[in-house]
Amino acid sequence: MSIGENSGSQADTERSRFTLTGRSIALDRRINAIRGDLADIALAGRYFVPHYSCPQGFSVTAPRTAIRIKGDAASTAVSELLHGETFQAIDIAGGWAWGYSAHDNYVGYVRADQLGVPIMPTHSVTTRAALVFADADIKSPEQLRLPMGSRLAGEVEGAFLKCAEGFVHLRHVSPVETIQNDPVAIAQSLAGAPYLWGGRSSDGLDCSGLVQLCLSLCGIAVPRDTDQQMAALDNEIAADAPLQRGDIIFFPGHVGLMADADNLVHANAFWMQVVTEPLADVVARLTADHVQPVLARRRIRQ
Repeated sequence: MSIGENSGSQADTERSRFTLTGRSIALDRRINAIRGDLADIALAGRYFVPHYSCPQGFSVTAPRTAIRIKGDAASTAVSELLHGETFQAIDIAGGWAWGYSAHDNYVGYVRADQLGVPIMPTHSVTTRAALVFADADIKSPEQLRLPMGSRLAGEVEGAFLKCAEGFVHLRHVSPVETIQNDPVAIAQSLAGAPYLWGGRSSDGLDCSGLVQLCLSLCGIAVPRDTDQQMAALDNEIAADAPLQRGDIIFFPGHVGLMADADNLVHANAFWMQVVTEPLADVVARLTADHVQPVLARRRIRQ
């Protein structure tokens, strides 16, 4: 027997020993933690990789931290975590944690030094930003500035929330169970906030980040990206029905909230900030490059 024949026989044996059966499943890697070498243990019955790991929860300790495509500060940010939100880490190496955000399962890398012991949030920041003071006194030194949507664990003492980070005035926070009822008002309160690819905080945010943040503060959980949001929000508005405040308009790679029947509030790269402008103007800008500038019109179910 030649060497080639022997090698082929061994290869056939190996292939038969590790043959996988069943239909291959295509999974969206934006929301399923899969790498070539590793995956979330929850996917063990659906996707094959050499190793699986159980995620470990951490809370974000920085005011905000980017979720990046790679474990590299120069890598593109695809989303963002806010202070007190949870990141489920599957692998930590080289100063970076790989895993997914607990609120929308978005996968990527975050700086490991901006993750800490998990907290049980009691309050969230519901104004554009909250200042954390050293003492229960607005004249005391400022410790941190936390963007809208940040989460804190603490106890109320007088006019302040006392937490591990310091003292936050109660005017800037609400109990986590508080549900607001007007996502448009929240979006308009962020007028002028800079456009930031991958951002979802009042310090900088993109179109779908704005929609996700505003809806979440109203108790409505939606996915991170525009196409995911369009698929998840299935209450289509009839073509001949007039638009109203709170309706969500989807464009190619873009999304915004109707402020009223005619005007859209959105974070956009044209103005590089959150603005309210006529929907007709937005459609006109897109018409030159898109045969169908409006892809869908959705209404939040009441």
